[in-house]
Amino acid sequence: MANIAFIGIGVMGGPMARHLGNDGHSLALYNRTPAKVHAWIEAHPHLADKARVAATPAEAAEGVDAVITCVGNDDDLAQVIMGRQGAFTTLPKGALFIDHTTVSATIARQISVEGRAKNILCVDAPVTGGQAGAENGTLAIMCGGKKDAVDAARPIIKSYSSRIVHVGGPGDGQTTKMVNQICIAGVLGGLSEAMRFAQASRLDLDKVFQAISGGAAQSWQMDNRWKTMAEDSFDFGFAIDWMRKDLGLALDKARNNGASIPVAALLDQFFAEAQHLGAGRQDTSALIRRLPRK
Repeated sequence: MANIAFIGIGVMGGPMARHLGNDGHSLALYNRTPAKVHAWIEAHPHLADKARVAATPAEAAEGVDAVITCVGNDDDLAQVIMGRQGAFTTLPKGALFIDHTTVSATIARQISVEGRAKNILCVDAPVTGGQAGAENGTLAIMCGGKKDAVDAARPIIKSYSSRIVHVGGPGDGQTTKMVNQICIAGVLGGLSEAMRFAQASRLDLDKVFQAISGGAAQSWQMDNRWKTMAEDSFDFGFAIDWMRKDLGLALDKARNNGASIPVAALLDQFFAEAQHLGAGRQDTSALIRRLPRK
């Protein structure tokens, strides 16, 4: 069993930390809002003897085998890892660093270079599967980094995943996550229009779902969001604000690598319209709110 520092006890990080504790790992927990850590410990009394609260990322990383992060964006990650009180200031040589934040490939590569200089194994390992995947321990994880780093990470991250794929070198995990988000955005755009089209046609939405969900139109979004979109229910894990951040990363990357992604650019504008309607903190399926119900 490993001694692990987990930084970022939010809607994704909290359940991941729970799975690690349930599997017998010891935990040092840090969150910029300390109340979230204390709430986590209160919610998991059976893990209280396996968890300690750290005042800084540096304190959390002292003497551990691995540091795992799940924070907000590039700046957040840079601060908790490479800042004055960052984890890399105390993380022992030969230790492992795993990042589950969705960030730019640039900072993932920068951290990998910093880690190499400190003899730290680094893996950029963004996830997909949403809050439900984190809660159920069924996330899919796309890993970028050297083979020895990814091999070292597998026994730990298997606690909350159903699929772990080593996609390439440092930064490639983050670039693969951009591919993932482009796909999801496109599906949600089509699903939103299809739903409104069916409603305007006065069709029985349950029968429509039964008819089309077993064929080529089927998708995870259709299976999990068709009914909730029809009910105007959008209280799920992955918010439109975060999708816009992720699409922004993809658009920036496309400007650098020469890829043409006009549909992603258009959908980013559509998500912006949904934000202006007050849907920024709602699930990405709230994209449908920008389309009037007939």
